[in-house]
Amino acid sequence: MARTKDPAVRSLLLDRAAQMLRTRQPVTLRTLVAGTGVSTMAVYTYFGGMDGLWKALRQEGFTRLAAQLASVKMSADPVRDLAALGAAYLTNALESPDLYRVMFDAGFDLEDTNAADETLHRLVHAIERAKASGRFREKIDPPELATQSWTIGHGLASLVATGPLPQQALAHGVPMLTALFTSAGDEPDRCRQSVERGWGRMPPAAPGFHDRGGRP
Repeated sequence: MARTKDPAVRSLLLDRAAQMLRTRQPVTLRTLVAGTGVSTMAVYTYFGGMDGLWKALRQEGFTRLAAQLASVKMSADPVRDLAALGAAYLTNALESPDLYRVMFDAGFDLEDTNAADETLHRLVHAIERAKASGRFREKIDPPELATQSWTIGHGLASLVATGPLPQQALAHGVPMLTALFTSAGDEPDRCRQSVERGWGRMPPAAPGFHDRGGRP
């Protein structure tokens, strides 16, 4: 009878591989399982080998991001929701900085090539709602504005979660998103209030983030 797979073992191997990549340690079958109490056979059991591990590692990052975005409950204020999605994006990066770094390494394939589009689709939907409600101008292109919004979030995530800036720098997201959404047609004061409400869902200190000069 086949042994039941333990999700905790799979998660352990993925987290360890991401951490080893971040610290530039060589990742092999033996180094990956060293000190974990797991045998090298587990890599084949859960991933079919090292190639499968790399695919699963990048996929896991997007899977966790999708879950974080899905936790954002939509409200009657689409601009608030856009900011809340951005805050969720940043929270995910802070909670899993190693996986976040790997997510955007195009040297690894994805198990599901549509996974990377999920973030953009959620932003596009919220922007379409903002247009329908009159907050944004009718001529605004949702995918283009979504890409600009994602660029702000990704830039902050890269500089804070995996880069040199302290977590306090995340506060810059409010004026940057306010400026972006105001340029799309929203009224400045109302926009600022909406963005502040949405951005406020970000925890003061996300779990897993150790502020040592901004580096996890």
